[in-house]
Amino acid sequence: MKLELTPEQSQWQEQFDAFVDEHIVPLADRNDREERIHPDMLKSMIDAGYLGSMLPKNYGGMGLDNVTCGILNEEIGRGCSSARSLLTVHGMVSLAILRWGTEQQRNQWLPQLASGGVLAAFGLTEPGAGSDAKSIETTAVLDGDEYVLTGTKKWITVAQIANLFLIFAKCNGKPAAFLVERERPGLTVSPMFGLLGARGSMIAEVVMTECRIPKQNLLGQVGMGLTHIALPCLDYGRYTIACGCVGLAQACLEAAVEYGSTRIQFGRPLRDNQLIQKMVSEMAVQVKAARLLCYKAGYLRDIGDPDSIMETWTAKYFASTMLGKIVGDTVQIHGANGCHDGYPVERYFRDAKINEIIEGTTQMHEMLIAEQEFVTGRRTVQPKSETVYS
Repeated sequence: MKLELTPEQSQWQEQFDAFVDEHIVPLADRNDREERIHPDMLKSMIDAGYLGSMLPKNYGGMGLDNVTCGILNEEIGRGCSSARSLLTVHGMVSLAILRWGTEQQRNQWLPQLASGGVLAAFGLTEPGAGSDAKSIETTAVLDGDEYVLTGTKKWITVAQIANLFLIFAKCNGKPAAFLVERERPGLTVSPMFGLLGARGSMIAEVVMTECRIPKQNLLGQVGMGLTHIALPCLDYGRYTIACGCVGLAQACLEAAVEYGSTRIQFGRPLRDNQLIQKMVSEMAVQVKAARLLCYKAGYLRDIGDPDSIMETWTAKYFASTMLGKIVGDTVQIHGANGCHDGYPVERYFRDAKINEIIEGTTQMHEMLIAEQEFVTGRRTVQPKSETVYS
């Protein structure tokens, strides 16, 4: 077993790292204060082609493998959680169209999504339906050659600037997914502000009041909305969020090391204090462990291994929960300075909590991981070729 990046992946990592330092980090605090993704940051991500990182080259994308996409999300997450959230939801919609779209839908939307000419938002969550996605109340009724959508979506990331929405609704009682353009009559977007963290995510409430769309805007088939479309999208979302958590934890580690090396107390830098050393050593180990879990999940996704689903759950759970401890210790090391926006760790602290809620709460992950362990029982070592997947 060889656990290391390929030369090409290492080159991409260097490029992403330099990009984040130049274009993301300098504007991250401003994103937080203004509660938006700064236009210059958005333009830089579009110009770099990163919005098409997950799409194949024949549609204008970068054609990156999952591990490399994970590295990109880690680096963007190191700089700004809000910018990473754009990559996540835009990628979720793009991959849904790539997998389930008709040839006409793919040719119409994927080149625009890859180029950043169109920004996409994922419309699943509702005021009364979060983790319980089956309880969505938005409806779609076929009326001649059109579907009529009625309902409300809430907490929709980048909805304030999205041009295209992937909306999930019930059609004849069955879940379905629809592509809804922003300019459709009957669709209203109301910006939401005051988010605890990731304030630049530009979330909004999306209301559809007898919003009519062509029946050709149905993605896949009626009945496939959750199991075939939403769940794979959410799986990709969890993977990118897990990687983003690793990036944010890395930012915390670097901030703790920098502050611990320069802050003088009792005539010595904080780094000489053994309790501070303990905090930093635990941070370093946890970050490395989370990163390896993400690499494994990405690798399994790349080879199409069914185990990738549970490994992604594991990576997201571990990365988001370890981040909470790391960011808490980082603020502690900074003392009062860590509680003020003069230092980025105050933003890191708020951003970290969001990751324990989005794309599956910590508690949902605990339930599913435990259930899987009870089902599979003690691991039996056997040749991969003999493994049977149900």
